[in-house]
Amino acid sequence: MREGKGKQGNKSRETRRRIIEAAGELFVEQGYGATRLQEIADRAGVAVQTIYFAFRNKPSLLKELVDVAIAGDDEPVPTMDRPWFRGVMAADTAEAALAALTAGTRETLERVAAINEMVHAAAATDPEIRELWPDRTDPRYAVIATAARSMTAKPGARPALQVEEASDIIYGVLSPELFLILTRDRAWPPVKWERWAYDTLRAQLLADSGS
Repeated sequence: MREGKGKQGNKSRETRRRIIEAAGELFVEQGYGATRLQEIADRAGVAVQTIYFAFRNKPSLLKELVDVAIAGDDEPVPTMDRPWFRGVMAADTAEAALAALTAGTRETLERVAAINEMVHAAAATDPEIRELWPDRTDPRYAVIATAARSMTAKPGARPALQVEEASDIIYGVLSPELFLILTRDRAWPPVKWERWAYDTLRAQLLADSGS
């Protein structure tokens, strides 16, 4: 009996994954407002009733899509508890922390940058979407500020570098908007963006960066 339940749970999880993946593709391709749940169901290979059963409605599906894109999976583990971010915090030097932060951010932005742009466009015209993320501090800034606070205290950080200044610089350089400009609009490979972002931040945040 437990084996049967396990197989059923795995099937349900795989179905949810297909629906989320199809929704992400269609929302980015067509826009949130223009995409119908029936189109998502067709691409995911499920009945539209399955989407209603699993997610209740279209806004809830969008919310879960964003959560999964940020995390990289559907496990309820916050970004700051993820292995890559723990690596940033545990790094022995500011340089190693910056390298880990840039690499981890690149992997995240490859999943979420285009979705982030789509959500902003949808929220501009749909009050129901705006209500999913009420006005508050950007959670991305909170993550970056935590990394910056740790990094500025490590050996190799620029002397007298203030945490707020470091946070603002990192927040701007590692933004999803700038990532899309360079990787989508200018066709940079993501690994080239990562190297550029690291070099740019190194010059701003680390001591003796020109040596």
